[in-house]
Amino acid sequence: MSGNKRIDQPTGTETVGHEWDGIEELNTPLPRWWLWSFYACIAFAIGYCFLYPSVPGANGATGGLFQWSSRDQLQKELNARDAELNQVRQALVAADIHKLEGNEQLMQEAIAGGSAAFKVYCVQCHGAGAAGSKGYPNLNDDDWLWGGDLATIEKTITDGIRQPDHVETRYSQMPAFGKDGLLQPAQIEDVTSFVRVISRQEKPSASSRRGQPIFEANCAICHGPEGHGDRMQGAPNLADAIWLYGGDRASISQTIANSRFGVMPAWGLRLDKATIRMLAAYVHSLGGGEAMPAAEMAADMTSADVGAAQEGPVEEGNVGE
Repeated sequence: MSGNKRIDQPTGTETVGHEWDGIEELNTPLPRWWLWSFYACIAFAIGYCFLYPSVPGANGATGGLFQWSSRDQLQKELNARDAELNQVRQALVAADIHKLEGNEQLMQEAIAGGSAAFKVYCVQCHGAGAAGSKGYPNLNDDDWLWGGDLATIEKTITDGIRQPDHVETRYSQMPAFGKDGLLQPAQIEDVTSFVRVISRQEKPSASSRRGQPIFEANCAICHGPEGHGDRMQGAPNLADAIWLYGGDRASISQTIANSRFGVMPAWGLRLDKATIRMLAAYVHSLGGGEAMPAAEMAADMTSADVGAAQEGPVEEGNVGE
């Protein structure tokens, strides 16, 4: 067929000699710009092979004249970021937790780092949005068992709650009034009625009136006579609409009868102080964070004044040094 080549009269282009049912194929040359682009790509590929890793070998690709690799570039960027983070971490550790909110830039850096750490260590229980679930507290609201200021949150994260074999852990234990035989089933039902009344879920009834003196005799020592709780003991507020295990009759009766014993790890045994402080800043920023109690702030200022007094008077001429 190749011997049938001829010049196509309308186009002036040579044919390739192929013909199908009277249809012939033209041997139209490629455009010059396309050919030069193709040659340039070949030249670029050859140059790339000399300059960068490209040719595979038994133990890896050739290094090229520049000895560059994406792995090394990534490691350099990670090292640079680690150096930046180390400065932040050192500043966090050195900072006074009570004054951290006053340093806006450092606080924002801490929140950003805490957000990342939360996704690694905390979402398994508290959820990705920190909304918690039954038995795991919601960290977005302003309801706290032990307190919601930065220092208190940091203490809770560091020492955990009911962490076995850790002396500094936060610890509270509600009696199992039913299982331990302290109250009869009917009494538990009456106390349940009273709790639902003070939490504004039920109207007063004969059952709630019978439950009030039982509550005052057995529960008020921790929860208070009006059920507002006690943060010193980690006793929850029973008069609000926030429940850790549920506020329906069945859940409250179950809690009174058998108690609850949730455990939070003492992260101070696993994480460094900077990471814990970042987590505290992040949790504090979620919406329920509280200011440091005035008593603690006053004590902190008093300690600073005492420390300044112990240093002695400032000599004239040294002011500002």
